Amino acid sequence: MKLTYPAIFYEGEGGYAVEVPDLPGCASGGASLAEAILMGTDAASGWVLTELEDGKPVPGASPVETIHPDPGGFVSVLVLDMDAYTEKYGTRAIRKNLTIPAWLNTFAEARHINFSQVLQDSLIALYERENAS
Repeated sequence: MKLTYPAIFYEGEGGYAVEVPDLPGCASGGASLAEAILMGTDAASGWVLTELEDGKPVPGASPVETIHPDPGGFVSVLVLDMDAYTEKYGTRAIRKNLTIPAWLNTFAEARHINFSQVLQDSLIALYERENAS
């Protein structure tokens, strides 16, 4: 799942500060603009992952043109690759029990299908369809 959020950047003596208005309290920074973009993306991805793992909805992104930085700041967009971030940093898993027809179980086992992966892939696809913007 890919998400985009507008971010506000401010240049200072020590580099750049970045904040993501749609994600309350989400802020970071870096010594260079490139580092600030990477750190902002990491902070926003962690913020979103925490919400997802807590079962909370992920806030939608504001249109870029509605974000107005203080003087000296500028707006850019952060792109979050939540699949890659979750694979690397996601730790919370919940065990689910399911019931399927015996013939379908036989079919899947004969093909060494990972039931958990199939369910995750299907649910992610459904989530992305319902949350497409």
